[in-house]
Amino acid sequence: MNNKDLPPICGFEFEINKLVNKERDSRQFEKKSRLENVNSAFACALHMHQPTIPAGNNGELISHLQYMFEHTSEGDNHNAEPFAQCYKRLAEIIPSLIDEGYDPKIMLDYSGNLLWGIEQMGREDILSSLKLLTCDCTVQPHVEWLGTFWSHAVASSTPPSDFKLQITAWQHHFSSLFGEDALHRVKGFSLPEMHLPNQPDVLFQLIKALKECGYCWVMVQEHSVQNLDGSCLRDDQKYVPNMLKAQGSHGETISILSLIKTQGSDTKLVGQMQPYYEAIGLKKQYLGQHIIPSLVSQIADGENGGVMMNEFPQAFIQAYKRIGPKTDKSPTIAMNGSEYLAFLETLNIDENSYPLIQAVGQDRIWKKISGPITPTLVKKAINELKEEDQSFSLSGASWTNDLSWEDGYINVLEPISKLSSYFHETFDHLLVQNPALTKTHDYQEALLYLLLLETSCFRYWGQGKWTEYAKTIFRKGEEVIKNFEISAQSS
Repeated sequence: MNNKDLPPICGFEFEINKLVNKERDSRQFEKKSRLENVNSAFACALHMHQPTIPAGNNGELISHLQYMFEHTSEGDNHNAEPFAQCYKRLAEIIPSLIDEGYDPKIMLDYSGNLLWGIEQMGREDILSSLKLLTCDCTVQPHVEWLGTFWSHAVASSTPPSDFKLQITAWQHHFSSLFGEDALHRVKGFSLPEMHLPNQPDVLFQLIKALKECGYCWVMVQEHSVQNLDGSCLRDDQKYVPNMLKAQGSHGETISILSLIKTQGSDTKLVGQMQPYYEAIGLKKQYLGQHIIPSLVSQIADGENGGVMMNEFPQAFIQAYKRIGPKTDKSPTIAMNGSEYLAFLETLNIDENSYPLIQAVGQDRIWKKISGPITPTLVKKAINELKEEDQSFSLSGASWTNDLSWEDGYINVLEPISKLSSYFHETFDHLLVQNPALTKTHDYQEALLYLLLLETSCFRYWGQGKWTEYAKTIFRKGEEVIKNFEISAQSS
């Protein structure tokens, strides 16, 4: 694979880290006065993804979207162009609404796979549309990008040592497409498959990685979290930010603000603008000593299914026409996540005012431990819980509890673990001596295969073609690292 064929996923770690941790300019957000008459708001996000698969000529890596175009008779591949249009259509809808005096808002979550695939296919029409949404000074304040794992990896079954690799790969790629200013504005994070780990050390490492990479908040699925006493979130609690706390097995704690995606995985929720209609019925509520607008947060696939492909555009436009032109009098408005949180910052709300939550099921672990938390006691508590209750799981929770990302996929999970270990054993000690190694072709290609192997799609469609794709990617990744080792020994 030539250098020009590799996506921009590494090589500028120091520069990226410095950029994303630079203090942001809150002046980009609306003034406080505009929200004094607002009772509620809604924040809609669209998730877009196409995996990378070894299905091109001679097994080369191509986007699944390209595969759809080349095999239109298979499944719903005839929808390839409608899917492609979904990736760009907001560049027409948002400016049109702005021109008419409305105040549309949308959050976008595009996987690195998808962005790379669009580039590979030479779809400049899509790229130019995304650049308009991201960089145009008139349109950009209405559009918030959410960071994510570059290759749509499921957090609980991704080695924690790879969290920062996935996160920073996406940051590299996004910055290369849209510039440093655009990346500096990305402060919210969207977990692939809405999957939140509940194994204590894995969740701790995830939040630690997010914060070190400059993220201020994360969207989580309602049923993937709980209050510290093990109870479900109260109804009113779902419509304010919550502080997601993680505690590691050594007793260390870390936390990050979270917005709650309310129950439901059906794309109809966003496709028919349900968050707006739900928000209409909500009032302001107390957060500590402050009264704040309630916020309905929701995310859905932006291209998947007839509702999103066909009904969403008109439903989106209709919702804003119901709200009316941008004024100071609308009781329910659209707000993006960071905009809402920036408003709360102007109120100087104490962090202790936010409800404290944790990953689902963790209360049962902590109730078994008295005294200082240690790795031995955590392991003992987990083993006891598994013996007492066979349904007890540390696989975390995602947008659906009907799907496991681990059961029956040992033939993918073992290669992930093996390739990740091989990658770190080969490169980590060398990076300490020479951080510039990340700029080399060998490192970049090895990293690419590692990230790709962790893509969730290889554990979604059951055994068969997709698990075979994973085997191919593992084999190619292992070969790249072996060749690097041979080359290093001979030089």
